[in-house]
Amino acid sequence: MRRDIPPLDEVRRITQKKRDAWWTVVLVDPVATPLVRWTAMRTRITPNQITWGAFLLGLVSAAFFALGDWQWLVVGAVVYHFSFILDCMDGKVARLTGTGSVFGAWLDFVFDRIRVMACAVALMGGQFHRTGDAFYIWAAVAVVALDTLRYINGLEIFKIRHTMRKQIKVRMRAARRAENEAELAFMEDLLRENPEADIEQDMQKTRSEMGVPETPEAPETEGAEGAAPAPKRQIIDLHQEFRGKFPAYLRARSFLLRHRIRTHLVSGIEFQMGVFMIGPLFDVVLPATIVSGALLLVFELAIIYKLLLSTRDFTRTIDSFEERKALAATTAATATTTATTNSTTASAAV
Repeated sequence: MRRDIPPLDEVRRITQKKRDAWWTVVLVDPVATPLVRWTAMRTRITPNQITWGAFLLGLVSAAFFALGDWQWLVVGAVVYHFSFILDCMDGKVARLTGTGSVFGAWLDFVFDRIRVMACAVALMGGQFHRTGDAFYIWAAVAVVALDTLRYINGLEIFKIRHTMRKQIKVRMRAARRAENEAELAFMEDLLRENPEADIEQDMQKTRSEMGVPETPEAPETEGAEGAAPAPKRQIIDLHQEFRGKFPAYLRARSFLLRHRIRTHLVSGIEFQMGVFMIGPLFDVVLPATIVSGALLLVFELAIIYKLLLSTRDFTRTIDSFEERKALAATTAATATTTATTNSTTASAAV
């Protein structure tokens, strides 16, 4: 038995994400986290082995779904949830024991997609055999397509945001070298790291204090006695237009983050649970699939719209750097002309 595993509260701090799906926070973490601690203390099970276990349980649930009758649907739903608990445990064990790997992350992703595909085909195929309704065939296609869309969209949005942030950092480094500017920070990161704060109040206070509505700066803080004050950080808010259009979003986001729940309330996890748990448990497979799919699409479109507004903030930020660059060049040219004129005047006077 390992002696270096910390108490449960510390395990929660290490393994649980600061933001997660509400289904995971409410229905999975209370079970998974104690199991993670027990597994790390008393077994030699690796994260990849847990990933395999989650995958195999997912295939077992698919076999139950394929039988079609309601009692087997219930068993399949319960097994699927145990599969998902294991799926959440592999990453937690990796974080707690420091045994994570790039291959393990790939394996987890691929197995998740295969599990969803197998369960969708089995569930809808079983219901087609049970009812003869061909609409279940289309439902299977829709489930696989929506699950794929969710992850492709999430990956592409991440890449675009990463590219925008990278370009801004490059421009800011150039400006800092030229003008000795302050350190750069992104509003999104500050809000994520401080979910307990009243976000809307903090933003308004910062902007009013600094008098810069577009790119507020963090207040200057005094260092230790005799030391130079800490440099200010220029805060780039790439969601400013979105926040301006939806002020209630800030209050809702603050409330949810205090409870570790992300604002994307219907993501791939909730979609899967609607299709593979709620539908089978209550024998409403088709209605649950339709409602879950519609909600997933609504939230995906909201994310895309938020990205669109973010690109506008990005363009304005880049333009502001160009304006500052042009202003700096004009100032330098004026200073050079003035110095030349003064030197000529002085020579003539001599």
